[in-house]
Amino acid sequence: MPKPILHQIHPILPVKNVVEALTFYVKKLGFKIAFADDSKNPTYAGVIRDNIEIHLQWHDEKEWESGFNTPMLRIVTEHIENLYEEYKFRGVFNNKTALKKTDWQTREFAFYDLDNNGLTFYQNL
Repeated sequence: MPKPILHQIHPILPVKNVVEALTFYVKKLGFKIAFADDSKNPTYAGVIRDNIEIHLQWHDEKEWESGFNTPMLRIVTEHIENLYEEYKFRGVFNNKTALKKTDWQTREFAFYDLDNNGLTFYQNL
C-alpha cells in the first residue's frame, strides 16, 4: 500500500474586498492571479508565486466587527535579503519592519496585509 504524501497547503485568508486584496498581492507582493470565481466581483480567488498559493475569501463586514482573529502565515523562502529589499522598494511595509536574525536560527521579517492577515517570510540559517 503506497504511503500517503502531503504536497502543498493552500491557506484561505479572510478579506474585506477580494479585488483590493488581489491588487495588493499582485502589485505589491509579486503574486499572479491563479483563479477567481467571478471576473468582475469575485468573492473567492487565489494568488500564486513560485510554489506558494494563497486563497482569498470575502467576509461580510459584520464578521469583522465581532473581532475575529486573522491568520498568521509563515512562508519559507530562499534569498530572504533580496525578497526583503523587493518588498521594501515596493512600499509593502513601514520603516519599523526589519529583517532580523532570531534565537531559533532563522532570518525573517513580518508585516500585515490590507486585512490584517500576518505574513512572515523566513529562511533557516
